[in-house]
Amino acid sequence: MESAGCSAAAVRTRDMESQRDLSLVPERLQRREQERQLEVERRKQKRQNQEVEEEKRDFFTAAFARERAAVEELLEGTESVERLEEVASRLQGLQKLLNDSVLFLTAYDLRQRQEALVRLQAALAERRQELQPKKRFAFKTRRKDAASSTKVGAAPGIPPAVESIQDSPLPQKAEGDLGSSWVCGFSNLESQVLEKRASELHQRDVLLTELSNCTVKLYGNPNTLRLSKAHGCKLLCGPVSTSVFLEDCSDCVLAVACQQLRIHSTKDTRIFLQVTSRAIVEDCSGIQFAPYTWSYPEIDKDFESSGLDRSKNNWNDVDDFNWLARDMASPNWSVLPEEERNIQWD
Repeated sequence: MESAGCSAAAVRTRDMESQRDLSLVPERLQRREQERQLEVERRKQKRQNQEVEEEKRDFFTAAFARERAAVEELLEGTESVERLEEVASRLQGLQKLLNDSVLFLTAYDLRQRQEALVRLQAALAERRQELQPKKRFAFKTRRKDAASSTKVGAAPGIPPAVESIQDSPLPQKAEGDLGSSWVCGFSNLESQVLEKRASELHQRDVLLTELSNCTVKLYGNPNTLRLSKAHGCKLLCGPVSTSVFLEDCSDCVLAVACQQLRIHSTKDTRIFLQVTSRAIVEDCSGIQFAPYTWSYPEIDKDFESSGLDRSKNNWNDVDDFNWLARDMASPNWSVLPEEERNIQWD
């Protein structure tokens, strides 16, 4: 009797569990259906986002190609320096278009467009050089005593004269090579303090090359800036309307504001940056970034003249063309710790 009662109780227990399982079936089915619908919606949203990005990419590609062709046509047909200002304005518009599209361009596409912009900027500078009035040839006489004093008899302890690029030949066939009448800067100097004022820099192309242990202060609004083959230098520059290029440098400190920054073959350099697009590093190591902090009395006026948006700063948004992994930070650049950003510029 006792065993029969236990069997009956076990049967009732199994029946109750079966009924409970059956009651849960609709709930499970409903949950699975909800999960399926959520997955369908997620895939749909992802597909829509991809379509939007593709539409944006197609729109940008067409707009960039159209504006680029217009600039090239203007450059070929322009016969006056005044018309070149229109070209410069359209180039700034082209740069803004590129800045607005960096979020949906691939690294390769971004690089191709930026290189196209560099070529157009170089072509504009060359065209300016061609349209400048030619200087009339004239013989110059030199006093013998003045000539001899530059060779011998210099007082000891007087530093060598600063060599300005305006008075010396420029490197040939450099990337973005520019006409000399629109270029200013310094070259082949060591342990010097070098300055240029706003009146010397306004919308000109600045070239600094082969400097060692120098401090360079550029007060004003240049059009472009290029620093090449510098070691142990400090460079402070006002807002640059378009691009800053840095190559073959080491152990430098820079404060620059610009639309576009590109760094190539450089190591162990700190950059205090204001940039409206993404900075680009390539073949670099030990690059550190921090926000732009240099200031001087007329900097607000120079920012207004440059056309840069001071409210937009992508100083820590950097593309490394040698590091394609998206889930790991590049080992070639980093953010400068806040405790190391307190630098006395003057």
